[in-house]
Amino acid sequence: MAGVVVVGTTLMAIHHRTLKPTPLPLSISQFNLQYPSLRFNLPRPASIMSATAATPNAALIHQHSTLECWSEFARNISGEWDGFGADFTLDGKPIELPENVVPDAYRDWEVKVFDWQTQCPTLAQPDNSNAIYKLIKLLPTVGCEADAATRFSIDERSIGGTDNMVSAFAYQSTGCYTAVWSTGSSRVFELEHCLIDPRDKESRVRIIQIIGVDENKRLVLKNIKVFVEQWYGPFRNGDQLGGCAIRDSAFASTQALQSSQVSGVWQCSSSKASFQDSSNSFLQQLIKVDGVEKLVRDEEHVVLLPKNLWSSVKETEDGENIWCEVGWVLEAGHGITSKCIFSRNAELKVYAFLRDRNFIGSFISRIRSIAPSMGV
Repeated sequence: MAGVVVVGTTLMAIHHRTLKPTPLPLSISQFNLQYPSLRFNLPRPASIMSATAATPNAALIHQHSTLECWSEFARNISGEWDGFGADFTLDGKPIELPENVVPDAYRDWEVKVFDWQTQCPTLAQPDNSNAIYKLIKLLPTVGCEADAATRFSIDERSIGGTDNMVSAFAYQSTGCYTAVWSTGSSRVFELEHCLIDPRDKESRVRIIQIIGVDENKRLVLKNIKVFVEQWYGPFRNGDQLGGCAIRDSAFASTQALQSSQVSGVWQCSSSKASFQDSSNSFLQQLIKVDGVEKLVRDEEHVVLLPKNLWSSVKETEDGENIWCEVGWVLEAGHGITSKCIFSRNAELKVYAFLRDRNFIGSFISRIRSIAPSMGV
């Protein structure tokens, strides 16, 4: 029998989820009692203060603005995010799940499985700068057993407090963020980019670039992880599955983005956070930058991914900086980009979130689309 590629995991069990009544927000003490393994710690007061505030009044204004931004961020990021996740090679090819997690029936039918069904319960308290999330991978199943889903792994992560696990974290009130995570090796770290669809705040993607550091401190992309997720309700610590309520499907083996959708001249409005000053906190709010900037994107160094996503790690022409970027093309000529700028010594300097509009690239695409009808 010829090999079959799963698109949409049509053979994966789908289960209904019955939602519980919406709970009231937990206080820090209530959360610590209910979930002791995910205990929150009160942040140091200085962690939300500007290191460059000129006067006490300026510091208070900055603190109030930061608290408001974090509070809105917490509301937009907290909840049960369910979906699918997959790993990709350097050239954007999906990586099959390990054989030991794939049911025998899939192998018997020569079905290739690339996607994990995932849960990502996330909780950020609006009145402090701590947050946690858990990435839960579920084993693939065959059949319609209502309780068939079994957890394969749980990866717990915390931002802020004495249990902080992140080296740098920049956030926007919309729920977008980027995070630098250590892996236990000085030669490898994870760069996580979370992008919220501006048209639908209940839809997001998380692209994680696995970055290696060579002997000369050059940054090298090793592989890519992608999670496509939908919001299904308030935080319940992953107690319930999305099941039939899931509004998305497995995506790893679907059509990748076309290079013509990325290349061209882009005009961008941006928000930025600086990490270059060593006195700055690891936690930074993105600040809107006045004006627009233009940049040219070509196909070189760009890894094309499904779901209109792309990834790029490249050195600037002068060799002074390395850009680690990911992007989401929302529609023709429009997208959002997350970019981290590292020094040649592998130190994070600036993070930028960009709203992109592609004038020349989208114009060329339109010309190409109508050219056949014009006999060109």
